[in-house]
Amino acid sequence: MQKDIFRTLIKEGQEDIENIELVKRPFEFEEEGRYVLVGIRQAGKSYLLYQRAKDFLEKGHNIKEFVYINFDDERLLGMTSDDFDLILQAYSSTYNYKPILFFDEIQNIDGWEHFARRLANQKYMVFITGSNAKMLSRDIATTLGARYFDEKVFPYSFEEFLIAHDIKLDDDWEFSKQKNSVQLYFSDYFKWGGFPELLLYRNKRHWLNGLYEKILLGDIIQRNNIKNEHAIRLAIKRLAENVKQPTSYNRLANMIKSTGISTNTASIIDYINHVKDACLIFTLENYASKFAERESTKKHYFTDNGLLSIFLTDEDTSLLENLCAITLYKKYNKTESAPQLYYYNKNVEVDFYIPDDAIAIQASYSIQNTETRVREVSALIALNKLYPLKRAIIITYDEEETIEESNLTIEVIPIWKWLLR
Repeated sequence: MQKDIFRTLIKEGQEDIENIELVKRPFEFEEEGRYVLVGIRQAGKSYLLYQRAKDFLEKGHNIKEFVYINFDDERLLGMTSDDFDLILQAYSSTYNYKPILFFDEIQNIDGWEHFARRLANQKYMVFITGSNAKMLSRDIATTLGARYFDEKVFPYSFEEFLIAHDIKLDDDWEFSKQKNSVQLYFSDYFKWGGFPELLLYRNKRHWLNGLYEKILLGDIIQRNNIKNEHAIRLAIKRLAENVKQPTSYNRLANMIKSTGISTNTASIIDYINHVKDACLIFTLENYASKFAERESTKKHYFTDNGLLSIFLTDEDTSLLENLCAITLYKKYNKTESAPQLYYYNKNVEVDFYIPDDAIAIQASYSIQNTETRVREVSALIALNKLYPLKRAIIITYDEEETIEESNLTIEVIPIWKWLLR
C-alpha cells in the first residue's frame, strides 16, 4: 500500500463532504464523543459520518482537517492492519492539522479495533462505521475499552421517510389534509422499506435484489467462506416465509433437507449467526421459555421491510408484523445482552411483550373477521391475567377503536399512526 493512494482518497473525501447534500437524520452526537456506528449496508451510516463532518464545519472547522476513507474502495484491496499508519503519514505529509477521522466500512480490515484504540489513546476524534454486528461484540468492546460510543443504525423510520419527501407534519396532522399524504406515502414505505438511496429509484425491487445479493455474497458467503451457497440461500428464504412464526434450528434444517439439499443443525446455527452478523435479520426470544429453548427457538425478523418483501407473495400480514418488530427492537433491544423485547408463547401467543414496561402488542392486519378479533383480544386478556398489563395494543393496517373487555382496555391503532406517535 502506498501513501499516494491515501493522499488521493483523503482529497476525494474532503470534496465529497463539501459537495454532498444531506437529509439530516435525528441523531445527536455527544460533543466530545467517538463513535462506532453499525448497521446493514445502505442504512445511512455513511450519511451520518457526513452529517457529523458538516456539524464540525458549521462550528468553524476547516475542511482540510477531515480524513474520510471508505474501506470498500477497490483501491484498498489487499490492505492489512499494518497499513493503517500510512493514513496518518499521508495526511501529515500534506496538512498541518490534527485530523478528524471518518472511517467507513472499516470491518473489511481485520484488526481495525487495535488501530481505533490507539487513535483514541492519542486523543484523535474518530467516527467509524461497519456492516458487521461483531463490531459490537464483547471482545471488540474490551479492546476499545469504553473509548467509543457504539450505536446501531437502521434505515429510515417512517417519520424520517416523510421528511425525506419534504413532509414536515403539523401538530394536528391527523385532522388535516396531511393525513392523506401520510397514508399515501406509508403504502410505499410499508412495502419497500426505508433505505435512503432507494428513494432515488423507480424500480425498487431491482435495487433491493441487488443490495440483497451484495450482502449475501460479500458480507455473508465470502466473508465467512461458506461453501454451501444453496443451503444458506434457502435458509434465508424460509426465514422470510416464516417471519411470524417461532422457528427452531432443527426445524429449519429439516425444511432445507426436505428439498434435497444437504445440511445439518450445526451448519444452520452458523448460517443464522452469519446472517445476523451482516445485520440482515435480528431475533426475539420467547419470554415464557427456559434458557435452552430460548436459544434454540426464536422469531427471526428482517431489518427492513423492503428486503423482506422481495421474498414474499402474500405479504401484508408478514410486513405488518415485521415493521412492528423493527420499531420495537430499535427502542427496546439496544444491546443483545440485555433485551427488553420478547414474544410470549406458552398456552397463549402474543406477538410482542415488554415485561419491564408491562406492555403487550398484537400485530394483525385486520380484526374485522370475528375469529381473528377473538383470537387477538383473548390472547391479550390471558396474558394480562398472568402478568398485569399497563398497556395492551392491537396494531392494524387501517383500523382504530378501543376495546373494553375483562377489565382490560385494548387500544386498536393503525400502524401508520402508531409509528408517528
